[in-house]
Amino acid sequence: MSLSNRLRGERQNQSGPTRDVRRGASEGRARWSDKLKSYVDHHRSVFVSTGRRLLAEPVQTLMTALVVAIALGLPAALYVGVVNLQQLGGRVESSAQMTVFLKKTANAADIDSLQKNLQKDPDIQSVSYISSQQALQEFQLLSGFGNVLEMLDDNPLPAVLLVQPDPRFRADLVGSEALVARIAGLVTVDDVRLDMKWMRRLQGILEIGQRLVLSLGLALSLGVLLIIGNTIRLAIESRRDEIVVVKLVGGTDSYVRRPLLYTGLWYGLLGGLIAWLLVLLAMLWVAGPVAKLAVLYQTSFQLAGLGMIGLLGLLLSGALLGLIGAWLAVARHLASIEPK
Repeated sequence: MSLSNRLRGERQNQSGPTRDVRRGASEGRARWSDKLKSYVDHHRSVFVSTGRRLLAEPVQTLMTALVVAIALGLPAALYVGVVNLQQLGGRVESSAQMTVFLKKTANAADIDSLQKNLQKDPDIQSVSYISSQQALQEFQLLSGFGNVLEMLDDNPLPAVLLVQPDPRFRADLVGSEALVARIAGLVTVDDVRLDMKWMRRLQGILEIGQRLVLSLGLALSLGVLLIIGNTIRLAIESRRDEIVVVKLVGGTDSYVRRPLLYTGLWYGLLGGLIAWLLVLLAMLWVAGPVAKLAVLYQTSFQLAGLGMIGLLGLLLSGALLGLIGAWLAVARHLASIEPK
């Protein structure tokens, strides 16, 4: 045998094990991908078949989903109410201003001098002037007593300065009262009105509302767990014979557990969707009266709903609670079912 043939044979002998290793690695990767695909396909099949099983019992499914929806919808509706109050409070607080009533004896020069001095004050952001005639016209428009006011000989309303303080005073009640006292001491000023206390009351109410939403949400979440857990327990009892047969032929607990967990997931998803629809219907129901009230107060306030983010939040919350409730029920009751 020539040297070249011997070298060629040695190379083939050396490359043979390498090809076998590569072939084994590729086959291992193929088996792993096949197992993953089979696992995903099985979960998809169980998810769809569980949904079809629930659709086959529409009344029972709807009743359970409605109970879950009410438990999820109540804190969601309260949360929407708190958000809208915060939005309304933010609008009012951002436009909070001092109303400076001027003396009837003040002439145009005194008013102009006072306005310029207030505009130079570093504690004041802006100053706007409303004459007594403008105030009368606005009052006639808003009060509905235009015909009666036209019978008066003199205009009873004084000129007004609307003073917007620096933003740092919006949350400082003591500083705002000190600023009011300083402005009220000026010669041309008759009276100054600033009601900051009701803002503090509104903030207190909103804080109570936020804690109430959290407390109610936690309590009703526990209720959802109990509802779904009891529903899954009844499903386990009704399918006891089927579970025994599955275990007799070699079915594992995870195989039996899977459709039950997906049942809880379906209940949670349906409950979250119905809860979102209920809150949306409630918002549409009260939107008309709120819009009319906003027109009366000459504001463009509109109710803020849950939106798509709220829908996703309710779906995720319902799905998570459904899975947890189903898992707790399965862990407690499935282990006691064993073939004899």
